[in-house]
Amino acid sequence: MSNSYKELLAQREALEAQIQAARKQEVSDVVAKVRSLVADYGLTAEDIFTSKRTTKASVSAPKYRDPSTGKTWTGRGKPPDWIKGQNREDFAI
Repeated sequence: MSNSYKELLAQREALEAQIQAARKQEVSDVVAKVRSLVADYGLTAEDIFTSKRTTKASVSAPKYRDPSTGKTWTGRGKPPDWIKGQNREDFAI
């Protein structure tokens, strides 16, 4: 098994050519199968390539404003220090 460096390079080139040919054939087969399935089921690119998110994080408008700093709060989550223990109606926007 004492192949020369040049022989090994030639073998590598031949093997890389075989790999490329096999990949090209397999990709062609897969593309044909996908096209057939798309046609059979009437799918669109949007059906295939977009995620189906059922919920989105909603952004709420602020309901309260700190008159001294101008900071706002939506009324969701933990209340900021500037409104804790106070009448929220005084800070309503």
